[in-house]
Amino acid sequence: MTTPSPRFVTSAADLPSQADIAGQSGLAFLQAILNGTLPAPPITQTLNYWLESVEAGRVVFCGKPRLAAMNPIGTIHGGWFGTLLDSCMSCAVQSRLPKGSGYTTLEFKVNILRPLLADGPQVRAIGTAIHVGRRTGTAEGQVIGVDDGKIYATGTATCLVMDLTG
Repeated sequence: MTTPSPRFVTSAADLPSQADIAGQSGLAFLQAILNGTLPAPPITQTLNYWLESVEAGRVVFCGKPRLAAMNPIGTIHGGWFGTLLDSCMSCAVQSRLPKGSGYTTLEFKVNILRPLLADGPQVRAIGTAIHVGRRTGTAEGQVIGVDDGKIYATGTATCLVMDLTG
């Protein structure tokens, strides 16, 4: 599997406005990033991961850790796992939000089950929404090796759902 070459946000001016975000469902917003209508966020370029698929309640990112994400003990830093899991889980919540709503992550938990090394295997982070209500949403996620099928990390997240229209 190769890394796609999406268009990335290069300045704050490239970001969609709050009105643009509120004007579409969370699913439509994520699909616009996936199909290139909207630019991918810069964090995905920095940490070398990308949006692979989006459907209501399920969002998948793929990533390949690089040397820049390695910690001093020779493994990929837990923050790389955390960012990948936060992205897939909170976007799974976002994918179920109606037009006029947005979210922010309230908290997330990560369990790293096995290490990754720099230039190690490509992984897939799968986020699944568990509950999305008027005020909160919860999701779970897994980081799984694309080639070996091993589970490298799991996580859970709680998001605050916000009204963006007022």
